[in-house]
Formats: sequence, C-alpha cells, structure tokens
Amino acid sequence: MDEVYSIPLAELAKEFSLEEIYVPDNYQEILITTPEISRPGLALAGFFEIFDAERIQMIGNAEHRYLMGLDRAERRTRIINYIDAKPIAVLYTTNNPVFEEMIEEARVVGIPILRTEKKTSPIMAAMIASLNNHLAPRITRHGVLVEVYGEGMLLLGDSGVGKSETAIELIKRGHRLIADDAVEIKRVSDKTLIGTAPEIIRHYVELRGIGIVDVRRLFGMGAVKMTERIDLIINLENWIQGKMYDRLGLDEQKTNILGIDVPSITIPVKPGRNLAIILEIAAMNNRQKKMGYNTAEEFNKRLMSQMGIDS
Repeated sequence: MDEVYSIPLAELAKEFSLEEIYVPDNYQEILITTPEISRPGLALAGFFEIFDAERIQMIGNAEHRYLMGLDRAERRTRIINYIDAKPIAVLYTTNNPVFEEMIEEARVVGIPILRTEKKTSPIMAAMIASLNNHLAPRITRHGVLVEVYGEGMLLLGDSGVGKSETAIELIKRGHRLIADDAVEIKRVSDKTLIGTAPEIIRHYVELRGIGIVDVRRLFGMGAVKMTERIDLIINLENWIQGKMYDRLGLDEQKTNILGIDVPSITIPVKPGRNLAIILEIAAMNNRQKKMGYNTAEEFNKRLMSQMGIDS
C-alpha cells in the first residue's frame, strides 16, 4: 500500500498568510492529505453525493453571491447542511465577508474557517502546486544531485567511485550542489521528479581523507541550491575491461524512478578521465536533445548516407 503523506493545515495557513476567522482547539492536529481543492457550489445547492470532505473547500465570489441571493432562512439551512458534512476546512477568498451562520455552525461542528484577500483562481493554483509538492510520493536514493548548465544531474554509483569528488570539481567550475550522499526525490507531477537534500546534511559534502566540508561556506551561496528537477541520471561505474560501452550515443537508456522514466547514461571511471568535463558535455548534450537536435542520430544519418544506405 502506498504511503500517505500529509501537511498540517496550520502550516499551510502560515505559508499562504491565511487569516484565521475561526479555528477549533485541535487546529494544530488537522492534516491535509490530498492536493485537490473544491469549490462547493453543488454542495451549497444541496448536492452531496460526490462531496469529498477531505478537500479544502474554497468559497469565492460565485459561491458568496449565490448565498447572498437566498433569503435568510434558506441560506441558514444550506450553510448548516454544508458545514454538517464536515469539510476539513473552508477558505474564503477575495476578502469576502463570512456569514455569521457559517461561523456559528463551524463552532458547533469544529470546522476551521480561513480567509485570504487573494482572488480564487490564483490562490487555488498556488495552493494546489504547493500541496502537490508537500504530498508527493517520495523515495531516498544514495547519490549526488548537482545542477550543471541548468540540467539536474543525479549521480549514482557504488561508494568510493568518485561521486562527491566529481561534484566538488563541478562546483569549482561554477555549477551548483543540491545534495550529497542522500537525495530525497519527489514525484510532483506525472512527468517531473524534484530532488533535494535532507535538512541535516544540506550543503555538506563528504570527502574521504578530509571529512565533511560545508560547500556553502567554502564556495558561497551561489554554489548551492535547495531543489532541482532531475533531468538526467549518470551511472558511474569502475571501468570493466572488455565491457562494450556505448560509443555513439544511439542507445537510449532510461531509469525508472517512482514510475517516471528518466534519461540515463553509464560512464566508466578510470584514472585519467576528467569526469567533470564529461558531465558538462553530458548536460549540454541532454539540453540539445530536448531542443530537438540529437548529435548521434545526425551522425548516423550522415554515415548511412555516405555508405549509400537509406536510414
């Protein structure tokens, strides 16, 4: 069974500077477990067959004006029925005034009522994006995550193969470190993986023979970054004599992480190879591929043409 992640409602309210109109005694214990948010137009009209109480309910101008158009008795009935369905939280947008009936019933049932001055669509989009990040499926991988020419590169390989040393050389060349040793990876969408470092080891690198070094203090704030999208996976392995390594780049390798296939390449390591330069080239080549130009395929076409073979 997939693990369910959560974020305290109070933490989310602080993140978006939400005004607390009413919060129950257990406010700090209320957890949000879904990134989906609802606008409760149908629920306020009395339709509850597919009402999801786990979602934050957002009341904007349309819902507010609908309630304003009802006579007082009818409005009170609709609000009571709505709050009695026990939504996890109700958020008023656009600084709309909260009906007294809403606050009274929320006190009885224990439902948080929050408010923001922001318009409904922008705050909904921002909150969904934030919740997708907080509640994303995640794993931790042993490796190093660096940003090279705007490409997030996850370096994998056995201990001692040279991942951290390569990261330091890349940092010296102007690139940035995200995580060393342990990389927390989140799936924030169907196509995107985001990597970060556990807080306790953030900005630190372990170099055998020297120990732990603080990259941020040694190289400055520009040498580190909090998070980065994973665009390319580099598998570093000790050179195996006789093994056939890809020399043209035609073989498209993929590594599946959390259900997403990420482009990957295997780079053999042996004395005399400058891994930092190789990874810079790999980053630029990957960007070039995303822009629609594949050097290996272009070279293969020219080779086939030269040999008189239709590709």
